[in-house]
Amino acid sequence: GAARSGAVRSGAVQSALALPQDGGRMERSVRRRAELEEADRDRMKRTIIKDWKKKLSYFLRNSSRSTKMKNNKVGKHHTYFRPSPEEAQLWSEAFDELLANKYGVAAFRAFLKSEFCEENIEFWLACEDFKKTKSPQKLTLKAKKIYNDFIEKEAPKEINIDFQTKNMIAQNIQEATHTCFSAAQKRVYSLMENNSYPRFLESEFYQELCKKPPVSRAAPGT
Repeated sequence: GAARSGAVRSGAVQSALALPQDGGRMERSVRRRAELEEADRDRMKRTIIKDWKKKLSYFLRNSSRSTKMKNNKVGKHHTYFRPSPEEAQLWSEAFDELLANKYGVAAFRAFLKSEFCEENIEFWLACEDFKKTKSPQKLTLKAKKIYNDFIEKEAPKEINIDFQTKNMIAQNIQEATHTCFSAAQKRVYSLMENNSYPRFLESEFYQELCKKPPVSRAAPGT
């Protein structure tokens, strides 16, 4: 009995001594796993931002090209510079603040493209251009193009609006006026403001623009 009791005590002592080592191993394993997950998140974040920058670059290039064509002045370059963090932060105050900034619109388009719903901003921009058209002939041509691109059933960039609004547009474009797409544009604006815009403000895309560059401290004695 004494021998067995001694063996039990000895086993208990060994197991007590082993616990801190096993605990240390487990802790290191958990820490290592957390580090790997953090590294994966960082990699994913960098990939997302890289992909966003590629899309943004494409939209900025196209915006510059279309502005140059409109101005039709040789040698006049329009490039849209990255806003300061303070300027970017203004976009969170109102959706209109974002839409009033060409770089902001390009950034929002890049974000919507990543969410596969860029047809909404493209329709909104097409409507803005349509409302500025002065020639009645051009107005009719643009109205038909917008209808074919965004409104009709199975349109390549079909927007999500109700059947009644679609029908009303189909009738109105026969004799196009500047208000042809007003109801649909309001609907799409509201859709973007309530859904995509809040997600854009929370995205890595937008956070990256609002990030202030680190302040470099001068070495002592300089």
